[in-house]
Amino acid sequence: LYSYFRQLFAQVTNPPIDPIREEMVMSLTSLIGPNPNLLDLDHSEKSLRLEAHQPILTNLDLEKLRQIHTMTNNNFRTKTLSMCYTASNGDAGMQAAIEALCQAAENAVREHFNIIILSDRAVSAEQLPIPALLATSAVHQHLIRAGLRVETGLVVETGSAFEIHHFATLAGFGAEAINPYLAFETLVDMHHSGQFPADINMDDIEPRFIKGIGKGLYKIMSKMGISTYQSYCGAQIFEAFGLSSEFVEQYFTGTVTQIEGAGLAEIAQEAVMRHRMAYGNAHIYKHALDVGGEYAWRARGEEHLLGPETIAKLQHA
Repeated sequence: LYSYFRQLFAQVTNPPIDPIREEMVMSLTSLIGPNPNLLDLDHSEKSLRLEAHQPILTNLDLEKLRQIHTMTNNNFRTKTLSMCYTASNGDAGMQAAIEALCQAAENAVREHFNIIILSDRAVSAEQLPIPALLATSAVHQHLIRAGLRVETGLVVETGSAFEIHHFATLAGFGAEAINPYLAFETLVDMHHSGQFPADINMDDIEPRFIKGIGKGLYKIMSKMGISTYQSYCGAQIFEAFGLSSEFVEQYFTGTVTQIEGAGLAEIAQEAVMRHRMAYGNAHIYKHALDVGGEYAWRARGEEHLLGPETIAKLQHA
């Protein structure tokens, strides 16, 4: 679903900000939790928020967040909601699953849980995940419509996020912090199998990945000029391509869709297809993932406009 969105840019005559040399006027600091009341002039209300110096949470950070009520005398209360539903319901069951998730989030806020974690950790052969971006935006928009969004923080625990664009879209549609647990587990597995240089220690892997994602977010945010993560979060500075107007209006309210296309039914079918590839009986996928080929050309991968055959014919001509 991430690939259906493209970030807008500031259409002005001056160039965008340089995120490397002018990094000092940008910030990745994220405040997690309820927003303070700007009209509370006598400061009678409690305005506690958690400050994270950047929005990518390690697995340990997320566990600290889950147990934070023990350290804050219940001023912060966290509730984890699963983005998964029964796989046997297939693509037809996704709409009901999204509605149930949104209602569960609303109930949690009304029960005074001020940090909600949306998680797809429960994914299995029996549990099918709602696409993380769809679930995040759907909950974000539902809480806005219910007048409750400022009373809670939204954290996403997902295995689907591993590229910088994934993190940017999740942030743009409401995620105040993101835990890409599968990316971390993949990096650890790569280290164990000797795919990293010998001078890289296990303790260096997560900080390097997080630093790289941070640099990428700076670069993406810089297309809108001087930006901070707090201003970017939930700002929806994206336009959709190939998604139907009804689908976007329902779950990504306010986002412009340039070209009509897929609705919830098609997005659900794509999710079911990926799930079957992961947990199906196809012998070719028993012990390996698909070769992909989205970026580099692969014999069984995505068909590219410029492949070996095209180049060979061009050279012959």
